[in-house]
Amino acid sequence: MKSTLNFAGILIVTFLCTTFSYSQVTSDYDKNADFSQYRTYHFAGWQNESDQILNDFDKKRITDAIISEFANRNMELVESDGDAAITLFIVVEDKKSTTAYTNYVGGMGYRGVGWGYGMGSASTSYTENDYRVGTLVIDMYDEESKQLAWQGVIQTTVQEKPKKREKTIPKNIKKLMKGYPVQPN
Repeated sequence: MKSTLNFAGILIVTFLCTTFSYSQVTSDYDKNADFSQYRTYHFAGWQNESDQILNDFDKKRITDAIISEFANRNMELVESDGDAAITLFIVVEDKKSTTAYTNYVGGMGYRGVGWGYGMGSASTSYTENDYRVGTLVIDMYDEESKQLAWQGVIQTTVQEKPKKREKTIPKNIKKLMKGYPVQPN
């Protein structure tokens, strides 16, 4: 019984750790676009001034990671008039998760002469956790046609500690850019 409770505890901790460290990535692109033609790009800004929810450090972490990923694909950042224009959009939502754990004791036991049924009891405890989920959208437009060529979207749990964001933001941008049609060198 004790080992079963220990195993249940380990399962709950594992579930909580994976629940709060997920990231979901989707991307789509114009199948007719020739991505080898994109050698330069420029940032066309944050859509709907969504960057206002970020501090300057996190904005820099995001743009530096994007610049690095495009550089790995032989694309150069220019001030304006690149082959492609990159726009960014971010939203952060407050979320709440509830976890329930039921502890059951009793039910069957030894009754002198043989096994028998007895009364059991159960208690359930609930834990609520508040967390934030961020969604970052990167849109890449063909500068000449003004048509959307590629879009990448990542949704992930926001790390509250700056040291963790310093590590997770580049890692998440790298994960997002795996959906870009040109793979890194």
